[in-house]
Amino acid sequence: MNLPRAVQIALWPFSQVYGIYVRYRRALYEKGWRKPKRLNATVISVGNLTVGGTGKTPMVLWLADKFLAEGKRVAILSRGYRGSHGSSDEIELLKRRLGPRALFGVGPDRFASGSRLESENDIDVFLLDDGFQHLQLARDLDILMLDGSRKLKSEWLLPAGPLREPVSACRRADILVVSRKFERPVIEAKDAHTFSIFHAQTRLLGFRQFGAGPEEKYLSEIGSGPFLAFCGIGNPGAFFDDLSRWHVPVAEKEVFPDHHKYSPTELEKLQSRAETHGAVGLVTTEKDAENLPPTNVRLPIWIAVIDFVFAAESELLAAIDRKLASRQGAAA
Repeated sequence: MNLPRAVQIALWPFSQVYGIYVRYRRALYEKGWRKPKRLNATVISVGNLTVGGTGKTPMVLWLADKFLAEGKRVAILSRGYRGSHGSSDEIELLKRRLGPRALFGVGPDRFASGSRLESENDIDVFLLDDGFQHLQLARDLDILMLDGSRKLKSEWLLPAGPLREPVSACRRADILVVSRKFERPVIEAKDAHTFSIFHAQTRLLGFRQFGAGPEEKYLSEIGSGPFLAFCGIGNPGAFFDDLSRWHVPVAEKEVFPDHHKYSPTELEKLQSRAETHGAVGLVTTEKDAENLPPTNVRLPIWIAVIDFVFAAESELLAAIDRKLASRQGAAA
């Protein structure tokens, strides 16, 4: 979200009004005037402070795999943002990666979705996708994702800037995960935790060819490039930076709005542009792949399959288990 400075200044009064609303809404729950609803199973929220990508979906995948490996029964609750027919690009990505091992509840009322799932299934853990601002549902653990490439202290609240809440809201989280950098984010000490901050980086697992099977190939197997890189995600610069870090040669880049649904005409234009720039194929994200139309392509489209790697994974696992045990012990 990079608005011209003049536009930001013009929108600044609206950001002040929005900030008043955010603080008032949060105070209703903090003072007990509104009570969050509670599901029977453990609820872990994964959210962020900003609009745009911070790595919530890879984090949800990482957590789902962790609990599934422990033999837990996992369900994912999502609003299904900009989706239709009870799904979205992010939900389809999660379903593709997790398969039938996890259950899904999609809709704006996460408590209602979770209650329906609990009435029909035995569930141990709910993962609340994009849930930091969803105060209506009680949670046992709040994980807040931060983009390490952004200096949050210089950002403004919506609509003038990308912040959904003031940076001081970090104190409400139990664990902070800083994505895309193995170093501390630029946040003043009084606004952040002095502990339980962990750092993650996206790791390339391989490339899956659009329209083909689930087989993943190494970079050395998909050709020497160059490629045309395109995406319609919240933080396109992060994807392009990842491609550079993974040594993927890029001839040209194309950016679309977040959650963009591609038409056959747009895909044809992308192919033509790739040929013009001497690209031997195209490369995009897993989320974008869910928004591509089923059509024939001349050049192969390679989908970058990723996960998260943590600088201190064992410490993060211990922190999650410790905080969950303390919450559940207090509730007993």
